Amino acid sequence: MTGRPVVGITTYQERAAWSIWQQPASLLPQTYVDAVARTGATPVLLPPQPGGTGRLLDLLDGLVLAGGSDIDPARYGEPPGPDTGPPHPARDAWESELLAGALERDLPLLGVCRGMQLLNVALGGSLVQHLPEDGHRGGPAQFARQAVHIRPDSRLGAILGRSAKVSCYHHQAADRLGTGLQAVAWAGDETVEALELPGRRFVLGVQWHPETDPEDTRLFAALTAAAAR
Repeated sequence: MTGRPVVGITTYQERAAWSIWQQPASLLPQTYVDAVARTGATPVLLPPQPGGTGRLLDLLDGLVLAGGSDIDPARYGEPPGPDTGPPHPARDAWESELLAGALERDLPLLGVCRGMQLLNVALGGSLVQHLPEDGHRGGPAQFARQAVHIRPDSRLGAILGRSAKVSCYHHQAADRLGTGLQAVAWAGDETVEALELPGRRFVLGVQWHPETDPEDTRLFAALTAAAAR
């Protein structure tokens, strides 16, 4: 593994079943691991836990904030809406600490779906707690394919061009943008689909799930390249 950048990926914390077992587990879809490994980095899973982020971040070259459950609206000063999922305090706290430390270190960072939303909230932004059923997700466990248009003079534009066809599964979105963040991609209904933090080595959040497309590794390749530097 000499010379391969080490990229941490945050994990879910859910009750899960396998073989004869059913119990609480820290888990992650294999697609994230494959997406990072495919671009020449070594993936390391980062399950929610109490503390220890500082030492851990010093060992990483990059960070992926994975998708998952809704962020507790209390973190952006709002009561939960009727369609907002139950809070996951341990995961919210763990990932918020990792994110703060990564920004402090200027560690290359990619936020995926929930990860983009967490980036926005951590920098003082807020979320739309529920979107109309308009194509941002398919049926249960089915991604919706939709086109996004991208600001051409952005980092994302340099990676993907002016537009892209992406796989989405989200019912929330960025509302008020966090301090310093710029919206750089939008769906057809003007929902913000990507955010960047200019002036950093690599801080990018996308509302879609690039890890589900093994034929298009450009976003993860860009993160790995930044981590390698």
